[in-house]
Amino acid sequence: MSDQQTNEFKPFNVDVWKFDGHAGALIPLLQSAQDTYGYVSEKAIDYISHVTGIPSADIYGVVTFYAQFRTKPLGKHIIKVCNGTACHVNGAKGVYEVIQDELTITYDETTDDGEFSLLSVACIGCCSLAPVITIDGETYGRLNAQKLRKIIRDAKRQARDQAKAAAGEVTA
Repeated sequence: MSDQQTNEFKPFNVDVWKFDGHAGALIPLLQSAQDTYGYVSEKAIDYISHVTGIPSADIYGVVTFYAQFRTKPLGKHIIKVCNGTACHVNGAKGVYEVIQDELTITYDETTDDGEFSLLSVACIGCCSLAPVITIDGETYGRLNAQKLRKIIRDAKRQARDQAKAAAGEVTA
């Protein structure tokens, strides 16, 4: 790795990395990279390899093995679909299918415009409202296809309006 590439990572939280040569330090390094950037990029993997001496291919194997790590940035808006037992038996699969149809993404993907990411979670903790999703931490429950389509379309409209406002455009 060149000095120029190394300098690109100055904001990367290297100070908390107390890498002392043991393999167990790799997970905290990857967590630090993800905490800093929101995901573990190829550049981060190369940098960690440079710092630790662990081959990039080995690091990539660890990143792709553990579900906690992402190799792509998340969207601006995070949709989480509960797949806990109560939601599963009350229609989580149908919830996923509606979202997949509306946003044309599957779990762990982000829309092409970078607005929405879709994640599956083990439990949101609102079993009495099953099936449940959250969008940016706001909970929506007792979902059916019609209600969910309206929620997703409203979220898409709000995201478009926010993007226009950020760009200085007037929304109607």
